[in-house]
Amino acid sequence: MSTPSYLTIAQTVGNTPLVRLQRIPGLENNSKNNVILGKMEGNNPAGSVKDRPALSMIMRAQERGEIKPGDTLIEATSGNTGIALAMTAAMLGYKMLLVMPENQSIERRQSMAAYGAELILTAASGGMEFARDYAMQLQKQGKGRLLDQFANPDNPRAHLETTGPEIWRDTDGQVTHFVSSMGTTGTITGVSTYLKSMNPAIQIIGVQPEEGSQIPGIRKWAPEYLPKIYQGDAIDRIEYVSQADAEEMARRLASEEGIFCGISAGGALVVALRIARQVENATIVFIVCDRGDRYLSTGVFPA
Repeated sequence: MSTPSYLTIAQTVGNTPLVRLQRIPGLENNSKNNVILGKMEGNNPAGSVKDRPALSMIMRAQERGEIKPGDTLIEATSGNTGIALAMTAAMLGYKMLLVMPENQSIERRQSMAAYGAELILTAASGGMEFARDYAMQLQKQGKGRLLDQFANPDNPRAHLETTGPEIWRDTDGQVTHFVSSMGTTGTITGVSTYLKSMNPAIQIIGVQPEEGSQIPGIRKWAPEYLPKIYQGDAIDRIEYVSQADAEEMARRLASEEGIFCGISAGGALVVALRIARQVENATIVFIVCDRGDRYLSTGVFPA
């Protein structure tokens, strides 16, 4: 009798479904022969696209001998990366110290704590910029090793090696446009690098918030805080979306498509539909970054 083969949690990261939207695109897209596909990153074990770089950053550092189980790792996060790192740290035997602005949802804090991470909350007025500075100070004080998702090449590498190839494979090379919200910029940078290597004509569109909008997972950084992993030449153009439109589209994804996801996915779909109105015979892929259940306390999904 053969020995059963079982997966570890690490082996369940990635290979997420690519699903076709059926109702929201409407008849106009059917007449233009456009296909809009959502990459369901909420299906990762810790619930977001950030599972990929979290696993990559810790595993690669461990392979290089820079860290070892039992060490304390540090990261500044607005939520999803922190949850993913907390899961990965628990899985591999590390202590995790996370720095997060206090105005992030309670579900995110509770998820990090459930995985055993220690959480330091910083003033909401300082935003992610202050959280990043504080995390750097903790490393200088000898509190642990900073992973630094904003400058760590193992972040986009995860998407170069997994997310991009999966999209190419699952569209049979027919993808024409890739739309992604921009936060650390790891997803869009890594996916673009891969897809452009397969077909330079593929259009890469980044999504940023309109002035005054605050959308979890979508950021426009001041020049001094622009992630070092960001590659402007990997993006063909940037489109802007309002907070109201992103939230409304997240609600529509749940009620019309059965896709319960976060607000950044709503913003990405707003832009994907904008593009679909301008093209024909296109296969447009957008990232569904996470699950909607970590936003319930925010009031975005009223009862």
